[in-house]
Amino acid sequence: MVQLKEFRIVMPMSLEEYQVSQMYMVMKMQQQSSNGAEGVEVLENRPFQDDEFGKGQYTSKVYRLQSKAPAWLTSIAPTDALVMQEEAWNAYPRCKTVYCTSCIDIFLLLFTNRVVYFSVIKCPYFTKFSLTIETVHRADNGTSENVHGLNEEQLAARQVETIDIASAETDYWSYAIGSSNFDFSKFKSAKTGRGPLLDGWQENCSPVMTAYKLVTIDAPYWGFGYRLEQALLAGERALFIESHRNCFGWIDEWFGMTMQRIRELEQQGDCLLNEKISKPILLTDAADCEQSFSHNSERQVQQVIHT
Repeated sequence: MVQLKEFRIVMPMSLEEYQVSQMYMVMKMQQQSSNGAEGVEVLENRPFQDDEFGKGQYTSKVYRLQSKAPAWLTSIAPTDALVMQEEAWNAYPRCKTVYCTSCIDIFLLLFTNRVVYFSVIKCPYFTKFSLTIETVHRADNGTSENVHGLNEEQLAARQVETIDIASAETDYWSYAIGSSNFDFSKFKSAKTGRGPLLDGWQENCSPVMTAYKLVTIDAPYWGFGYRLEQALLAGERALFIESHRNCFGWIDEWFGMTMQRIRELEQQGDCLLNEKISKPILLTDAADCEQSFSHNSERQVQQVIHT
């Protein structure tokens, strides 16, 4: 049975601020999650322009996720199968991300949550399996209906959940992905004065925006298909919560940054990621990395994305 669920994540920031917060969050979470054996390897990161998206940023990455796998999956999948390849065309506010993995991709975006507007996952081992994520961002507090333009049949099947980033989670997937220690009932941004987030904060928040994420999962396999679909939904939910909690929790680190500065830090971070993963093969060419570090030392970058 196809699972269709819409997650609505309300955020105390503007649409423009959200773009910066997402990029900063991705960069920092990737650094935190990468080491010599696992993590994110950046193959390519460059500007692009085409007729479909216009101008934007293209990235190609590899995710090594073995330790994130639950026991029941590792029992049926070889270690090398738990590697995911990502191609992303980020032309904010529109973006397309495509994932390909040699096994069931339960760990979609465990290290990152790109500004995803359309993503598709298909699995060569399970050719009938598919997962799509479509996101629409609106400058509202989660009250817009049918932003994805669903038909009557889809609307009848769709489940809707509004996520409160002020609520900390303690389930298995929150543990697997990692859980921040922010207490938003006491949190107050030094730079913006935003916070704390008390009960009902979404009703009177300004500025405010919402990420409407529609997750569609189809795993038509007898015996484990439903279990897989539910695990994917739970994993996605935990990831959405954690990444968006970090977006707000780190607001004093990214607030006021320009897109140019974020891009510079992103390039430096890509170089550091490949050093951590012991595979420094960024295709933007080695000269780019060397020039980048001549302006900002590794120590400075680490201070910006300190753990």
